[in-house]
Amino acid sequence: MIGSLRGVLLDKEPPFLLLEVGGVGYEVEAPLSTCFKLPDVGEQVCLKTHLLVREDQHTLFGFSTDSERRLFRDLLKVSGIGAKIALGVLSGMTVEAFVRAVETEDVAALVRLPGIGRKTAERLVIEMRDRVRHPALAGSLGGGKPASEPRAEALDALVALGYKAPEARRMLDRVPESVTSTEDLLRTVLRSAAAPRG
Repeated sequence: MIGSLRGVLLDKEPPFLLLEVGGVGYEVEAPLSTCFKLPDVGEQVCLKTHLLVREDQHTLFGFSTDSERRLFRDLLKVSGIGAKIALGVLSGMTVEAFVRAVETEDVAALVRLPGIGRKTAERLVIEMRDRVRHPALAGSLGGGKPASEPRAEALDALVALGYKAPEARRMLDRVPESVTSTEDLLRTVLRSAAAPRG
């Protein structure tokens, strides 16, 4: 998996980018939100990436922030949402606006996005409700306290271990703020989960 690229921007024709890294030119598709933040052609850039592998092609997608990439990946897990629509969502509204639309069940705002009909918008609200509460996305909301990276990593690890996201979040919320490393967070949560309840 290619997780990031750092190199020289050779061409920029949104949504398509050409990035030279170590003498190799990588073709990357990016949402307009990322394209607008890029420097001029010839400048150095660093992109977070997601590699989508299909039988007939490998497509590399690039994002300026971790929260954009996380939202893109979460959108791909929603039934009926492909890479093209996911890029359209990120091009049509910020991560913060999307999180707010899902949390307030603002179907009308989602329907205005390219490729999103009413049924798809309603499905997004239902299927993304838990996912937008992930610290990496919820922390992007203005006024909300940005979540620390270790807590986001710990949440991912707990979900990978089989805990439901809301349950894992509650478990992490009970850990004091003084615990700051991913390993210590997981150790504390798992020790607490294994302790007999009296």
